[in-house]
Amino acid sequence: MQERDIKKNIEAALFMASGAVSIEDLARIANSTVQETRVVANELIHDYESRNTSIHITDSKDGLKMGLKPEYESTVGHLASSPELNKGVLKTLAFISYKQPVKQSEVIKFRNNKGYDHIKVLEEKEFIRREPAGRSYIIFTTKKFSEYFGNQMKNPGSAK
Repeated sequence: MQERDIKKNIEAALFMASGAVSIEDLARIANSTVQETRVVANELIHDYESRNTSIHITDSKDGLKMGLKPEYESTVGHLASSPELNKGVLKTLAFISYKQPVKQSEVIKFRNNKGYDHIKVLEEKEFIRREPAGRSYIIFTTKKFSEYFGNQMKNPGSAK
């Protein structure tokens, strides 16, 4: 497959994905090697950085993700169909927003071990933030949570 086609397949995959996509998954989608996919993905990241656009591609330990630059979220965020949070994740978020600041261990007690996955999703979507506290974390909602769900938080001063 030509580099141009690999780049288009990577871009299409990132556009369609609701979250981060690993380099290995992108390589399979693009029918390419991991090494070649990494090179082409980096080129794509730089392409988006050099454009005067509201879209960017971020690279994290979980993979690559296409998304809106933060400065545009408050303008058009309300157009998103949903935060793509299932009922269980929403219950976890409701517990956190009601109890905040709340220890992660308390969330896990309330939501069981699935709470770890829920916390990961909420942190990736930037609805919560965690601060280390001994062997656990203290969890707070974020400014994004406040803007998305309205300013109905128990402790509005905690959102950053």
